[in-house]
Amino acid sequence: MNRDYQRRNSSAARQGGEQYFAATPTTEDIRQSFDISPRGHHFSVETSRSVFSGSRLDLGTSVLLSKAPELPQEGNFLDIGCGWGPIALTMAAESPQAQVYAVDVNERAVALTSSNAKRNGIHNVQAMLTSQLDENLRFDVMWSNPPIRVGKEELHTLLMTYLPRLNVDSVAYLVVQKNLGADSLIPWLQKALDEWSAAQASSQEGSPVHFSVSKAASQKGYRLIEVLRDDEV
Repeated sequence: MNRDYQRRNSSAARQGGEQYFAATPTTEDIRQSFDISPRGHHFSVETSRSVFSGSRLDLGTSVLLSKAPELPQEGNFLDIGCGWGPIALTMAAESPQAQVYAVDVNERAVALTSSNAKRNGIHNVQAMLTSQLDENLRFDVMWSNPPIRVGKEELHTLLMTYLPRLNVDSVAYLVVQKNLGADSLIPWLQKALDEWSAAQASSQEGSPVHFSVSKAASQKGYRLIEVLRDDEV
């Protein structure tokens, strides 16, 4: 599914004018550097105009980083759609014993996240293309400012590729702009995860899988959506 998602996005970008979710950007790679300080961690970063929010830390990501709760000290963390790496860097700095995986379809985004981690002396980030992530990996935390403008079908495919891979008693936080469908995404995700769980239960023996999807916070026109895997329910 990851490879299909990456291939379709490359095609869509070619058809509709290149976007930040193009797999192999052809636009000029214009770089700039600046500093950010999310959650008390200071980073010096390099960005590119060919990746999402290449000129600044965008408002949605800022909301996620300010509103998401404190991270566990260890585990496997996932940043879905990493861009130049602000979420992955913050996760890694806050939980240095954790392993942070940062994925994107954009080759330049992956390279920038990796180089920004090295630039800031962070050694627990692995940045890679979505197609390169081990499908057997499971995660204790997921954070994402997902690429809403990729289109509803592609967004749904992306989220349902990763959210079912949460470990038991683990959580994902997604930041989505209210006027881009955040409130309708919550019931859609609940229904999709319920259907996935029912399919799993009918095909495998074992305890039922249960997810709870809710609005965790609102700020500056954005919703922070919580997806909790809580199989005890």
